[in-house]
Amino acid sequence: MRHKILLVLIGFILLAPGLSYTLRAVAEDSLPADSVTAPGQDSESEPSIVYVMTVDGAIGIVTEDRIREAIALCVENDAELLVIEMDTPGGFMDATQGITKMLLGSEIPICTFIYPSGSRAGSAGVYITYASHFAAMAPSTNIGAAHPVGGQGQQIDSVMNEKVTNDAVAQIKAAADRRGRNAEWAERAVRESVSITDREALEMNVIDIRAKSLSDLMKQLDGRSAKMPDDSEKIMKLDDYTVRTIDMSFKDQILSILSSPTVAFALLSIGGLGVILELYNPGAILPGVVGGISLLLGAYSLNLLPINYAGVLLIFLALIMFIAEIKVPSAGLLTVGGIISLFFGGLLLVDSVDPAMQVSKTALITIVVLIGLSFALIARLVVRAQKNRPFSGDSALVGRTAAVRKPGFVYIEGALWRIDPPDQFQTGEKVEIVAVDGLTLKVKKSDT
Repeated sequence: MRHKILLVLIGFILLAPGLSYTLRAVAEDSLPADSVTAPGQDSESEPSIVYVMTVDGAIGIVTEDRIREAIALCVENDAELLVIEMDTPGGFMDATQGITKMLLGSEIPICTFIYPSGSRAGSAGVYITYASHFAAMAPSTNIGAAHPVGGQGQQIDSVMNEKVTNDAVAQIKAAADRRGRNAEWAERAVRESVSITDREALEMNVIDIRAKSLSDLMKQLDGRSAKMPDDSEKIMKLDDYTVRTIDMSFKDQILSILSSPTVAFALLSIGGLGVILELYNPGAILPGVVGGISLLLGAYSLNLLPINYAGVLLIFLALIMFIAEIKVPSAGLLTVGGIISLFFGGLLLVDSVDPAMQVSKTALITIVVLIGLSFALIARLVVRAQKNRPFSGDSALVGRTAAVRKPGFVYIEGALWRIDPPDQFQTGEKVEIVAVDGLTLKVKKSDT
């Protein structure tokens, strides 16, 4: 019985390839002509790939790098669409211009989706929205307020104001013309800082779609055409799609934290404090290590931000004043000057008017007060230590009074010391020690 079963199994193994080929041929012959699978492909088309990334917060260099990498990833994987879910108060102009240029030249259709409800696309967000192939907003969102301002928050005056504003208008009108959107409203958003709701944006042809969710967005995008850089039209095929989320990498998360103006200011302040503590207490090690790392990270943070060099100089001037307070008796004036300089340095550190892109006022005041109190305490301890009499070593003997035990010697601290001059004082006479020279005490006649 076992031999029969074994023979059957061997026969099946030998006949299986031929049987499989025969069944496949029969199956293919029974299929309609247009359903025959081409070599290397499935009988059914694969779902379209849709990549989704989130931009939340101020637009900066990190955002520009993330979008560049996302577009490259989409091209590599032949994606159908890149969706940028956005909620931003605005951003830095250099990064915004770089992103706008990428979106206008992208070979992958890009949809900016102001999402979820309650989100906004302010300032830089308006430019990004207009540069995208498709623009969408969720209910209860808003867009607008893209008027250029000076780095310190002032309205730019006269000729410069007109020049900067006209340049900004030209940029956004060019994007509007390319994407077929409302150029008149775009100009008003720049010149008059107007903002509108999602409903108004759809009615005014500022956006293309008003969608409640990503699935709703995909449903409305299906079948629409996107104008590509070579002026060709690409029809969106989104009846069947798969979503791939582009999360922030650990590196991007760290860079995002470092690109915060508040973090940059804190790192510079803590770094300065740590280095100064190490200089006045050599060998402590920890303050020096923490201070050095903080200063290096702070310098890198400044590289990610459009900084105002006046703010940086004011911060370093504050640190110089704090150091000088320890060396120069100023009755606290240098400390006060350092606190004021540090405050205005933090206030002017970033060249932007948008509160979301400046050092947080709460954090600024807190850091300035803590740093100022720390330096005031350090200065007080150093000055007190300088005034206190040494209590150990040879220097501790200077200023003390002793009686001559026998000609040429005094007895102090449990030992006999040779004195100089040796012959001017009688036994029992009081002398004051003025210096220590090896094993000899230089003395003078005591006034007490």
